[in-house]
Order: sequence, then C-alpha cells, then structure tokens
Amino acid sequence: MDLKLKNKTVFISGSTAGIGFATTKTLLNEGARVIINGRSKESVERAVAKLEQEFPLNDVSGFAANFQNTDEVNLLCKKLPDLDILINNVGIYKAESFFDMKDGDWQQQFEINVMSGVRLSRYFLPKMLDQNWGRILFISSECAELVPPDLLAYSMTKTAMISIAKGLAQLTKASGVTINSIVPGSTLSEGAEQFLENEAAKSGKTKENVEADFFKDIRTSSLLQRFASVDEVASTILYYCSPLASATNGAAIKVDGGSTGGLI
Repeated sequence: MDLKLKNKTVFISGSTAGIGFATTKTLLNEGARVIINGRSKESVERAVAKLEQEFPLNDVSGFAANFQNTDEVNLLCKKLPDLDILINNVGIYKAESFFDMKDGDWQQQFEINVMSGVRLSRYFLPKMLDQNWGRILFISSECAELVPPDLLAYSMTKTAMISIAKGLAQLTKASGVTINSIVPGSTLSEGAEQFLENEAAKSGKTKENVEADFFKDIRTSSLLQRFASVDEVASTILYYCSPLASATNGAAIKVDGGSTGGLI
C-alpha cells in the first residue's frame, strides 16, 4: 500500500532509539525525509550513520537538543525546515515512590515530556495551517490511564499529552491538518530489554519467564500478554502520519494490547 508519504518532511523528537528510531525506519521506507533527534551530538551521529547504512538512497539527518533547555528548543526550531509531520516522541521517566519524588523530578518530566511538544507545536502548527496540510502526533503511553503508583509524575505527563493533542485538534477545523495522540502499551524498547535482563539476573529466571511474570502479576489487564515490539507501534504511527488517515483528528489511538480496556 502506498501511504503517500514520499518526500514528506518529518521531525521526530527523541528518535535515536526505541519507538522513535523504529518509526524513523518505517518513514524512510516510505520515501519520507526524516530528521531525527537525540540529547547528544554523538547519539544523533551514531543513529544517522546506522540509518544511512540501511537506507543509503534516503534523506536522513539529525539535530541534538536538550528539551529541558528552552534556548536549545528555540534554536532547534530555527534550524529545522518547514515540516509536513511533527512527531512529539521525546520522553523520560523516573520510577519512585510518590513520597520520595522531589519537585525537581516532577518538573523535569513535565518540561521534557510535555513542554517539548507544546513548544514545537506552537512553532510548526501555524505553518502547517498556512500550507493547509500537516500531521502532529503526540506519543503518549498506557500509563496515562493505568497510572502506576511508582510512575505518577510520568503518568501525569502522558495524560497531559493526550489533552494537548485533543485541544490543538480543535484549532484545525476545515483544514488538512490533523493532530492525534498514540497510546502505546508495554513496548520492548531498549529500556524494557534492560529491565528484563536485570530482573533475570537478580531472580535467576530466564528473560522469557520474567516477561511472563510481569504480565501475570503486574500488567494483568493486558490482553496481548507480552511486550509489543517497537515495529508494531511504529507501523501504527506511520499510518496516522499518512494522508490516508485524514478523517482521524483529535483522537487517542491505542496500541496497548488491550491493557487500558474501555469501549473506545
């Protein structure tokens, strides 16, 4: 299927690994021009080199930016070309008891996870409206609804992202611009792989048994009963970047393996 993404210009924040990196590859495979992002110049250069090796004929580049630094975000916006597609994916988390987590930890997660998307969208949405076409996606999480008690600050940011996407979509009436949020469930990113390896080393179990126990004892609501692959999430993101998804706007699209339940 031709998703009509050839020569579309895309920026993905937080895309040197995990879901962002997998999404970059799916977009390059469709012929899009992709600009990736990481916190350090070195991580961006490594990721670009990998992508250039796999996609030698495609247009891929990258910029480093620390989204906790407003000046760096403003400079990044000025460096970037006009975008057809903006994917707000960058995010951090800290697992800690509510009683132990400091104000600074809440503020850091809000600044990076939420305000990064606010600032980028504020800069690029008017340009998309002027050209009467664009896609903005916020990559949220099942934690927006499940809200694990050791991830309260992270969950708050992911709920906020869904609200922002919903509100911004109201500004796109009668245009070719859509703004949606994607809600992945437990996904086998590098961080999840490390979690499984660490737990296996501590418990003496295999990684497969640790994964099975996680869904049996912790993420019991999952219907999938396994981690989704980053490629499974990326393929959903890819579709909602496409002109083919023009009738979906202001929606929260779940890729959570059924973990959050609900009729919608």
